[in-house]
Amino acid sequence: MEKWVVAAKSADFQGIGKKFGIDPVIARLIRNRDLITEEEIDRYLHGKLSSLHHWSLLKGMDRLLEILEDKILNKKKIRIIGDYDIDGICSTYILLQGLKRAGAVADVDIPDRMKDGYGISEELIRLADEAGVDTILTCDNGISAIEQVAYAKSLGMTVLITDHHEIPYEEQADGSIRTFMPAADGVVNPKQEGCSYPFKGICGGMVAFKVICGLYEKMGIPQKETEEFIQFAAIATVGDVMDLKDENRILVKEGLVRIRDTENEGLKALLRVNNLEDREISAYHIGFIIGPCMNASGRLSTAKRALNLLLTKDPKEASVLAEDLKALNDSRKDMTAKGVEQAVRLVENTRLKNDRVLVIYLPDCHESLAGIIAGRIRERYTRPTFVLTKAEEGVKGSGRSIESYHMFQELVKCRELLSKFGGHPMAAGLSLPEENIEAFRKKLNENCVLTQEDMVEKIVIDVPMPMSYVTIPLIRQISQLEPFGKGNTKPVFAQKNMKITGCRIFGKNRNVVKMLLTDEFGFSAEGIWFGDGDEFLHKIRKKEHWDIIYYPAVNAFRGRESIEMTVQSLR
Repeated sequence: MEKWVVAAKSADFQGIGKKFGIDPVIARLIRNRDLITEEEIDRYLHGKLSSLHHWSLLKGMDRLLEILEDKILNKKKIRIIGDYDIDGICSTYILLQGLKRAGAVADVDIPDRMKDGYGISEELIRLADEAGVDTILTCDNGISAIEQVAYAKSLGMTVLITDHHEIPYEEQADGSIRTFMPAADGVVNPKQEGCSYPFKGICGGMVAFKVICGLYEKMGIPQKETEEFIQFAAIATVGDVMDLKDENRILVKEGLVRIRDTENEGLKALLRVNNLEDREISAYHIGFIIGPCMNASGRLSTAKRALNLLLTKDPKEASVLAEDLKALNDSRKDMTAKGVEQAVRLVENTRLKNDRVLVIYLPDCHESLAGIIAGRIRERYTRPTFVLTKAEEGVKGSGRSIESYHMFQELVKCRELLSKFGGHPMAAGLSLPEENIEAFRKKLNENCVLTQEDMVEKIVIDVPMPMSYVTIPLIRQISQLEPFGKGNTKPVFAQKNMKITGCRIFGKNRNVVKMLLTDEFGFSAEGIWFGDGDEFLHKIRKKEHWDIIYYPAVNAFRGRESIEMTVQSLR
């Protein structure tokens, strides 16, 4: 059951509206996103690339660039080791292309999800050593690779780490925190202790972008040339589900404009095979269409396929590689649906249903799908969820959390049961011996302090607003708040006591319903619902009046514009 609440943040909405030339409703939406000062509001509405934080504010950046510049000038062999997800792929691409432009002798390696697991491994280090690599440069990984970095150093290699993940730590008996840092020659991570970077919520791709900005500046390469990487840092930011706040929002907004007119043959082909050519690209398209295609390569094959797509200059090769990725993603969708079905059966028919933290063991599930399945189960039950699968050694898994449960901190409390773990407040990856699964489940639930209210899905209404207030100019102003995503969610509007009439179902899957929405004063608006059409009709026959959560949009048909309300929820 959903809980509807109205955001109750106050401000002088009329005054803000006059100051910035916006409707008071827009001023309220901005305030609901915790922007208070005039400077914050101005940056939110009009932020430009010049508003991005300077690379030099990242702790360790000067040292890392000093070493890189020396290695480049002395033609030392540099190997970039990335990660197999979209953030890792984009980070690797940015660093490789940037280093080569600076004259580096550089190549890449990306871990195999099944064989190597997450991050830099001793096997990858050994292979680098055998290939005569002098310097390893990580991206989107490495901050927890204590033993692996020590091994590389024992072989006489230079190790540079660029990452954005949480710094590993353990809680001491006296309640204090002890952190662990790899003994690398250079570390850039906004989350490391003593880093005064103003915004900590950047992804690995953004860190890589900052490294190249710094490298170009130090080596006299025009900064204008770094702009080719903005689209890839934007894809990484959306794909890794970073908050679209502060500089992330500015960069993604700029990146989406560039993606539509990209000159990268691989990205062009990927847009084309997904029917996105010549369309306005939004964060949604990255998060739910482009991103999953790129991620599918690392899940079911090797992430090098996605990297090769971005690197190719040949349009014909790009088309073949893009079609391959789309086919892989289609296969991944089918496998995911089966995994979700199996997970739901387990929850519904076992004692798991009573747990506040779900630990679901699907031994036969492809381990790369654990995170996606965990996310779907988390959405269905509004509970933190771990999905575990059988691996070559023991068990591997991924977790997806809810807002009131810090997943990484909870894993720290169970570290004696785990072989390896890492992650964020909202997501984590882990490995453990199979015999520890039950103990892990029990300990997570014994430690859990979530209340029943924490596990009820909460819909926060931005503005209870009559549909009669909506105009096309207001909708245009709402679009100024894009891109929408985590940390800058699509505005939520609501109106009480509406009648729903004239319903018609469309689509071969009967998953679109068009209707007429009428309020108590006789105002009517066209509405649309996306979902199970027959279920929707069955539901609305039970009552005459409904409270409706909606989002207004402009529907352009044959040159005529009209307003259409997308119905998002009913009660």
